[in-house]
Amino acid sequence: MRAEKRVPEAKTRPKPKARFTKADERQALAESLQDDIDTLEHGYGAALRFHRQHVGKRTMRKLQRGGYSVQAEIDLHGMTVDEARQRLADFIDYSASQGKYCVRVVHGKGLGSGDRGPVLKNAVNRWLRKWDSVLAFVSTRQVDGGTGAVYVLLQRT
Repeated sequence: MRAEKRVPEAKTRPKPKARFTKADERQALAESLQDDIDTLEHGYGAALRFHRQHVGKRTMRKLQRGGYSVQAEIDLHGMTVDEARQRLADFIDYSASQGKYCVRVVHGKGLGSGDRGPVLKNAVNRWLRKWDSVLAFVSTRQVDGGTGAVYVLLQRT
Protein backbone atom coordinates (compact mmCIF):
# COMPACT_ATOMS: atom_id res chain seq x y z
CA MET A 1 0.00 0.00 0.00
CA ARG A 2 0.97 3.48 -0.56
CA ALA A 3 1.63 5.72 2.40
CA GLU A 4 -1.23 8.15 1.64
CA LYS A 5 -3.92 5.42 1.83
CA ARG A 6 -2.90 3.99 5.18
CA VAL A 7 -4.90 4.72 8.30
CA PRO A 8 -2.97 7.10 10.53
CA GLU A 9 -1.64 5.50 13.69
CA ALA A 10 -3.86 6.27 16.69
CA LYS A 11 -2.14 8.09 19.50
CA THR A 12 -2.55 6.47 22.90
CA ARG A 13 -4.71 8.69 25.00
CA PRO A 14 -4.03 9.12 28.69
CA LYS A 15 -6.53 7.57 31.09
CA PRO A 16 -9.08 10.11 32.38
CA LYS A 17 -8.59 11.31 35.93
CA ALA A 18 -11.27 12.75 38.18
CA ARG A 19 -9.63 15.98 39.22
CA PHE A 20 -12.22 17.05 41.79
CA THR A 21 -13.11 13.74 43.44
CA LYS A 22 -11.15 14.32 46.65
CA ALA A 23 -12.33 17.92 46.92
CA ASP A 24 -15.97 16.84 46.40
CA GLU A 25 -15.67 14.15 49.06
CA ARG A 26 -14.17 16.61 51.55
CA GLN A 27 -16.90 19.16 50.83
CA ALA A 28 -19.68 16.57 51.25
CA LEU A 29 -18.19 15.44 54.55
CA ALA A 30 -17.89 19.02 55.80
CA GLU A 31 -21.52 19.75 54.85
CA SER A 32 -22.79 16.61 56.55
CA LEU A 33 -21.03 17.56 59.78
CA GLN A 34 -22.59 21.03 59.77
CA ASP A 35 -26.23 19.87 59.67
CA ASP A 36 -28.19 18.75 62.69
CA ILE A 37 -28.62 14.96 62.77
CA ASP A 38 -32.43 15.28 63.00
CA THR A 39 -32.47 17.39 59.86
CA LEU A 40 -30.31 14.89 58.00
CA GLU A 41 -32.30 11.84 58.99
CA HIS A 42 -35.78 13.25 59.01
CA GLY A 43 -36.39 15.64 56.17
CA TYR A 44 -39.83 16.44 54.86
CA GLY A 45 -40.39 13.11 53.12
CA ALA A 46 -38.26 10.81 55.23
CA ALA A 47 -39.96 7.86 56.88
CA LEU A 48 -39.60 7.37 60.63
CA ARG A 49 -38.67 3.98 62.05
CA PHE A 50 -37.69 2.82 65.54
CA HIS A 51 -37.92 -0.33 67.62
CA ARG A 52 -36.64 -1.62 70.93
CA GLN A 53 -34.04 -4.35 70.74
CA HIS A 54 -36.46 -7.15 71.70
CA VAL A 55 -39.02 -6.29 68.99
CA GLY A 56 -38.62 -8.77 66.13
CA LYS A 57 -38.37 -8.25 62.38
CA ARG A 58 -41.74 -9.91 61.74
CA THR A 59 -43.44 -7.56 64.14
CA MET A 60 -41.82 -4.55 62.47
CA ARG A 61 -42.76 -5.79 59.00
CA LYS A 62 -46.37 -6.32 60.10
CA LEU A 63 -46.46 -2.87 61.69
CA GLN A 64 -45.04 -1.22 58.58
CA ARG A 65 -47.62 -2.92 56.37
CA GLY A 66 -50.47 -1.74 58.60
CA GLY A 67 -51.16 -5.26 59.82
CA TYR A 68 -52.25 -4.22 63.32
CA SER A 69 -55.63 -2.60 63.85
CA VAL A 70 -55.31 0.97 65.02
CA GLN A 71 -57.18 1.21 68.31
CA ALA A 72 -56.84 4.96 68.93
CA GLU A 73 -55.55 8.06 67.14
CA ILE A 74 -54.37 11.56 67.98
CA ASP A 75 -53.91 14.45 65.56
CA LEU A 76 -51.29 17.03 66.58
CA HIS A 77 -51.79 19.41 63.63
CA GLY A 78 -51.80 23.08 64.59
CA MET A 79 -50.43 22.56 68.10
CA THR A 80 -47.34 24.19 69.50
CA VAL A 81 -44.48 21.91 70.52
CA ASP A 82 -45.32 22.31 74.22
CA GLU A 83 -49.02 21.56 73.67
CA ALA A 84 -48.22 18.59 71.45
CA ARG A 85 -45.79 17.08 73.94
CA GLN A 86 -48.28 17.19 76.81
CA ARG A 87 -51.20 15.91 74.71
CA LEU A 88 -49.09 13.10 73.22
CA ALA A 89 -47.72 12.05 76.63
CA ASP A 90 -51.27 11.91 78.05
CA PHE A 91 -52.51 10.00 74.98
CA ILE A 92 -49.71 7.40 75.13
CA ASP A 93 -50.11 6.89 78.90
CA TYR A 94 -53.90 6.59 78.65
CA SER A 95 -53.76 4.24 75.65
CA ALA A 96 -51.21 1.97 77.33
CA SER A 97 -53.24 1.89 80.57
CA GLN A 98 -56.36 0.94 78.58
CA GLY A 99 -54.51 -2.04 77.09
CA LYS A 100 -54.30 -0.64 73.59
CA TYR A 101 -51.52 -2.18 71.51
CA CYS A 102 -51.40 -0.11 68.32
CA VAL A 103 -52.19 3.59 67.97
CA ARG A 104 -51.67 6.19 65.25
CA VAL A 105 -50.09 9.59 65.84
CA VAL A 106 -50.66 12.19 63.11
CA HIS A 107 -47.92 14.81 63.28
CA GLY A 108 -47.98 16.21 59.74
CA LYS A 109 -45.18 16.50 57.24
CA GLY A 110 -44.11 19.99 58.25
CA LEU A 111 -44.80 21.56 54.87
CA GLY A 112 -46.16 24.68 56.56
CA SER A 113 -43.08 25.10 58.76
CA GLY A 114 -41.00 26.79 56.07
CA ASP A 115 -37.23 26.80 56.56
CA ARG A 116 -37.53 25.26 60.03
CA GLY A 117 -38.48 21.93 58.53
CA PRO A 118 -40.91 19.45 60.08
CA VAL A 119 -40.90 20.68 63.69
CA LEU A 120 -43.59 18.40 65.14
CA LYS A 121 -42.43 15.39 63.14
CA ASN A 122 -38.90 15.64 64.53
CA ALA A 123 -40.19 16.31 68.05
CA VAL A 124 -42.54 13.30 67.96
CA ASN A 125 -39.66 11.13 66.75
CA ARG A 126 -37.51 12.21 69.73
CA TRP A 127 -40.29 11.89 72.32
CA LEU A 128 -41.51 8.45 71.29
CA ARG A 129 -37.97 7.04 71.47
CA LYS A 130 -37.62 8.20 75.10
CA TRP A 131 -40.86 6.77 76.50
CA ASP A 132 -40.59 3.24 77.88
CA SER A 133 -44.19 2.34 77.01
CA VAL A 134 -43.37 2.73 73.30
CA LEU A 135 -42.05 -0.53 71.85
CA ALA A 136 -41.80 0.55 68.22
CA PHE A 137 -43.06 3.00 65.61
CA VAL A 138 -42.95 3.40 61.83
CA SER A 139 -44.34 5.87 59.34
CA THR A 140 -47.78 4.82 58.16
CA ARG A 141 -48.90 3.51 54.79
CA GLN A 142 -49.82 6.18 52.26
CA VAL A 143 -53.57 5.68 52.83
CA ASP A 144 -53.13 6.36 56.56
CA GLY A 145 -51.02 9.51 56.22
CA GLY A 146 -47.70 8.32 54.82
CA THR A 147 -44.74 10.16 56.34
CA GLY A 148 -47.11 12.55 58.12
CA ALA A 149 -48.13 9.95 60.72
CA VAL A 150 -46.75 6.95 62.61
CA TYR A 151 -48.10 3.63 63.82
CA VAL A 152 -47.00 3.12 67.43
CA LEU A 153 -46.83 -0.22 69.24
CA LEU A 154 -47.35 0.12 72.96
CA GLN A 155 -46.39 -2.05 75.89
CA ARG A 156 -49.46 -2.88 77.87
CA THR A 157 -49.27 -1.76 81.50
